[in-house]
Formats: sequence, structure tokens, C-alpha cells
Amino acid sequence: MNLPAEAVTALQAFQAAASWEQRARLLMQWGERLPPLEPVDKSETNRVHGCESQVWLTGALHEGHWQFRASSDARLIRGLVALLLTRVNGLSASELQQVDLPDWFNQLGLSRQLSPSRSNGLNAVLQRMKELAQ
Repeated sequence: MNLPAEAVTALQAFQAAASWEQRARLLMQWGERLPPLEPVDKSETNRVHGCESQVWLTGALHEGHWQFRASSDARLIRGLVALLLTRVNGLSASELQQVDLPDWFNQLGLSRQLSPSRSNGLNAVLQRMKELAQ
């Protein structure tokens, strides 16, 4: 499956990081680059359930391709969500159904950053994206 251009950029950056500390720094930087959600988007309707942190997600279909926006109150989660967005933004609904979350974070070298609760939370975000895309 082809990766969106931004996902390729993320992958190259993370694979070039020599140490875990560099990847952790990159993770925070990606989170800081997330465009802020409007206060109106931080509603209960857009909140993703199943995350320990607060995560909000909105999605819109543009010419057959999904564009998601998200935010979190936790810095680390914001970084992980930002990297998830690079992986899924621009995909069609059928491509979105095929996204393999553990594989993506494994390629980025961030698997050890995914505690079971974080992993569950990100799976909940991906699940919500798939629901929106149906």
C-alpha cells in the first residue's frame, strides 16, 4: 500500500534518528505541529472514547479522500496522533480500513512508546476514523 507523502517524510525522519532520545524529541515536535482544533470542535461528540487522555477527532471527505484533524490534552499523545494523521490523511475509505497501526509505529521505531493503554487509545482513534469513513 502506498504511503501518503507526509507519512514518507515522517518515516524518513524517524528512521534517521540515531537514538531513542532523538525519536522522543521528534515525536514532541510532530505533536506541536498539529494545527489547533477550534473550541467548537472540542465537543463531546468529537471526543474519542477509549483514550486515557482527552482526544478529539474530526474528519471530512474531500474528493474521495479523507482529511482528519485531531488534538489531545497530552503532549505525548498529541505526537502519536499527529503521526497517525500523517499515515491516514488523504486515504480513501477502503485504504483506511487496511491501515495496520502496530506495523506503522513499528516502522517508526516507536513500538516501545506504546504502552497497552496508549496502544488501545490509538486503536480507538483509528477505529473512530474508520467509523466516520463508512
